[in-house]
Amino acid sequence: MATKAIHQLVAGYSNGDAISNETRTLRTWFRSWGFESEIYCESSRILPELRKDSRDLSLLIADVAAEDIVILHLSIGSEVNDVFPHCPCKKVIRYHNVTPDNYFRALDEHLAGLLAKGRVQMSALSEVADLNLADSAYNASELVEAGYKDVRVLPLALELRRLNAKANQEVIDKYNDGKMNILFVGRCVPNKRLEDLLYAFYYLQKFQTPNCRLIHVGSFAGTEAYLAMLQSLKRELGLEHVNFVGSVPEADLCAYFQVADVFLCMSEHEGFGIPLLEAMQAELPVMAYASSAVPETMDGAGFLFKEKIFDELAAWIPKLAEPGPLREEVLAGQRARIAAYEHQDVEKMIREHLTPLISV
Repeated sequence: MATKAIHQLVAGYSNGDAISNETRTLRTWFRSWGFESEIYCESSRILPELRKDSRDLSLLIADVAAEDIVILHLSIGSEVNDVFPHCPCKKVIRYHNVTPDNYFRALDEHLAGLLAKGRVQMSALSEVADLNLADSAYNASELVEAGYKDVRVLPLALELRRLNAKANQEVIDKYNDGKMNILFVGRCVPNKRLEDLLYAFYYLQKFQTPNCRLIHVGSFAGTEAYLAMLQSLKRELGLEHVNFVGSVPEADLCAYFQVADVFLCMSEHEGFGIPLLEAMQAELPVMAYASSAVPETMDGAGFLFKEKIFDELAAWIPKLAEPGPLREEVLAGQRARIAAYEHQDVEKMIREHLTPLISV
């Protein structure tokens, strides 16, 4: 019998996060190919306003036939990872990386436990799927190390040009006040090393450019204790104009990219690093610590550093922020990186990967 459906499994379904965004893009493609396609998740992990846009995990087993395909987006410990092996159909794993739990120990033991569970589940699934797809070579290497065979790299299905949408003018008016704006976008979690942003900003504000501002955009839901620690450190360092704005609508995100002068990333663990490319798309010079998949994501573009020498980094920030040959050289390299990424036909790639599994 012919394949009728290509469904997806996620540990959580919401607005704004990379995995949910990709599942929606893939669903659109699968439906345009003529297949039924739904997104399944535990109902308690679905954003209330998205419950009509997804289906409860408990319905999955009855919804699929042997000829169908189910794609598991693997990123954290979850019941979906336990249900996946029992799906009576063809199976695909889409690996987005599981953050090491040690970053969260003593700060959020519940989340640390889910991450540790995710690593165990990831290893246990090594021989379950018919096809294993990682969204970076870095993530593919983790699967190989865990015993997976024939792991293939499939780039993320990104819509970077959405950042060209209309920005929130109120945000632009508020932050276009003459201060040098340093931006980081990403969840407020310990592996992002936001404290290192504060240390670098200290040297920038105290010794380089007093009239500056640090802006962090990203959710701190569930990591309020970490945010409190950062706020305490901010006070201890005597920093001014440090804004933790939390999760924001897309129009606000577009505005923050517009008002920023430099994007600074201190993260120590990234399975890919979407905000790095978003900053490049927004014509914003990117400075990033060369950890995990960050060098792969930047692919020779931007300003990559291998050591966190905070006073030296602070000295480079104004050189990238101000118009001049260095800034233009960095931006030119970033434009080439974005052009190369967008040149990839990810829809064609995933169709080629799935074709051997599709029954006609």
